[in-house]
Amino acid sequence: MNKLFKAVLLPFLAAPLFAHVNVASYKSYVDSLLPGTTFGMSVRSVKMGKEIGNVNGNEFFTPASTLKTLTTAAAIHFLPLDYEPKTEVTVLGNIEKNTLTGSLKIRGEGDPNFSARYYDDPFYMLNAMVDSVRAMGIDTIVGRIDLDTSYYTGPWKAENWRRNFYDSWYGAEIGPLGFNDNCVTIRFWPGYFRGDTAVVSIQPDVGYVKVINNLKTVKGHKKKWVYGIDPVKSVITLGGTIGEDVDSASMVLPIRNPIGYFRAAFMYALKNRGIVFKESNSVASETELGKFSFSAAPLLSFLDEINQRSQNLHAETLLRNLGAQISGEGSVEGGRKAERKFLLEMNLNPTDFDVWDGSGLSPENKVKPSTVTKMLAKMARHPNGEYYINSFASPGVGSGAKRMMNLEAPWLTRFKTGYIAEVHALVGYIYTMDGDTLTAAMYLNGTNTNPDCKSKDVLDTLWMRLIGYTNNNYNSLLKMKTLWLDAQGVSGLNKRLDHFSKMLLGTPYKLGPMGEGHLDPVEDKPLVYLDSVDCVTYLEQVVALAMSKSEKSLYRQLQRLRYKGGKVSYLTRKHYLLDDWVGEGKYAKVIPMEGEVSVTRTMPKKEFFKNHNVKYTGKETPVKVRYVPLEKAIEMANKTYKGAMKVLGMGIVGSSENIDLTHTGFVIYYPGQKPVLRHASSQKKQVLEVPLAEYLQTRKVPGVTFFKFIQH
Repeated sequence: MNKLFKAVLLPFLAAPLFAHVNVASYKSYVDSLLPGTTFGMSVRSVKMGKEIGNVNGNEFFTPASTLKTLTTAAAIHFLPLDYEPKTEVTVLGNIEKNTLTGSLKIRGEGDPNFSARYYDDPFYMLNAMVDSVRAMGIDTIVGRIDLDTSYYTGPWKAENWRRNFYDSWYGAEIGPLGFNDNCVTIRFWPGYFRGDTAVVSIQPDVGYVKVINNLKTVKGHKKKWVYGIDPVKSVITLGGTIGEDVDSASMVLPIRNPIGYFRAAFMYALKNRGIVFKESNSVASETELGKFSFSAAPLLSFLDEINQRSQNLHAETLLRNLGAQISGEGSVEGGRKAERKFLLEMNLNPTDFDVWDGSGLSPENKVKPSTVTKMLAKMARHPNGEYYINSFASPGVGSGAKRMMNLEAPWLTRFKTGYIAEVHALVGYIYTMDGDTLTAAMYLNGTNTNPDCKSKDVLDTLWMRLIGYTNNNYNSLLKMKTLWLDAQGVSGLNKRLDHFSKMLLGTPYKLGPMGEGHLDPVEDKPLVYLDSVDCVTYLEQVVALAMSKSEKSLYRQLQRLRYKGGKVSYLTRKHYLLDDWVGEGKYAKVIPMEGEVSVTRTMPKKEFFKNHNVKYTGKETPVKVRYVPLEKAIEMANKTYKGAMKVLGMGIVGSSENIDLTHTGFVIYYPGQKPVLRHASSQKKQVLEVPLAEYLQTRKVPGVTFFKFIQH
């Protein structure tokens, strides 16, 4: 039925009028599965710049690690893409007979990548520093190693974290000089006999960490060990038991005082590279002999570590680096000042972000979901927005390695995960078939006794539901692209119409299979649907396939075909085939036929839209319906065609005065044959091909309109 034209989204055209997300169902889902949990959600269209879904979006929520999106957004806004924190080595004193009498001054600017994160050996950067000194002909140093930590101010230990965080690898202390993520790996094996203490190793062992080993070997596979870390010194106490049949086990634990750890590691590198160090505090060392600068990784690598792999050390370091670079103070407060400046420059309210750190580990951090999606939307339009978005995780990548793995099109989303006790969060981007980008933020606070795995699954389910809703039946998009790509050798509009109309033969019939999806609440059926078609959607999709210049322009073509001005909404959809679609004259035109007659009808559009709670403000203009009377059309259909192959559109004229055409399809004219009709049949429940004369003989209608298609 031509009144049931269905919508498909197309990129790069005017924004939709009524984009929406039915968030009530999302809240109900959370309430049913996670009772007592506070849920916050915001969804925003980047194209429109408007929020299209909100649940408690203007309330404060603890963001957990999703706060990293603010840290990284401010960084990529202020810092150049080739920004690299430097570690400088200055050689001072004098050199005689391969001996430096003086000092090495090492100044750190917060590089967290002096580790095996990007290199095979955690000592790679330290060895490079030492080798630069050796290249000056130095094999002995008499004097001092001076570490300049002035780039950062404030405590090395982040504040406002839960106490247990400081004893975990993800809560390592932060300093302008660091080594191996400021952590060590403690590996242990059972002893030779039951009752023996376990065998323990430290990796890397630079003589800085001490292990008090009270871990006992017991029978079987039992393993129940515990550990404690001195709050000030890098002393780790192991206790509990390990079964004699256990192969081995390991833990990554933080050290105390990263500056002392760096010094010990640098001393280890000196020795390992053959430089003897003899400490002397009485040696003067004012003459500068050389200066070397080292950087382990650039800003974009930082962003990947922070947003994809959620590295807290990198986030905390970057926040302090921002403070030093932008606010002149390498501290958390300096970083917060830089972030407030960023928010103001992005026309966002800084008071909507209550920030206490750079990583999101502090439960004191608070954000408003609505403002978070606004920030993400502005970053999508930022000159460096592509780099920012690409630093986020996705299904199978980073912190999304095991999340949403059953998502049919994982490339449709990038996200940042967040978790601390009783808090789960998910924020990021979703791409839609109309070329829009959605920013989304979801928070679960106060999950209490609900299992963490269940909370995570609820967020993943809601996220995938949002992707599915805004990309209804994405497989149909892929199918259309495949059909178009497979037909690149078919040229000419008539041949392409013939080809694509034939390719969809056998497709099941379903009346009204499509709507405007999330872009209009009147009919939020799938945006594209090739699993079944009605007569109009069959016609539309074939014409779009035939006329599109590339597979990327399919939806642009469909939108132009279906909507006035290319604006997707129920109001602007071309519901009346002859009046709106063919009558527009852009893509089709009625063909004058011998013996045709005409009637004038006025389509009751005000009443039609009123029945769908839509106000129609246009004029109901009379339309001339030209058609070949049924008997004459049957006579024409029984004649053998003698011209070149061609494809026309056909419309069945309705008997009612309130409608122009009641059915449509393609009429195929092959040389030396009688014309055939390809159409989506409501009686046979599929797309099929029949002789046109045979079909018309079963109709009781005034007549038939024929129209030709125009490549536009």
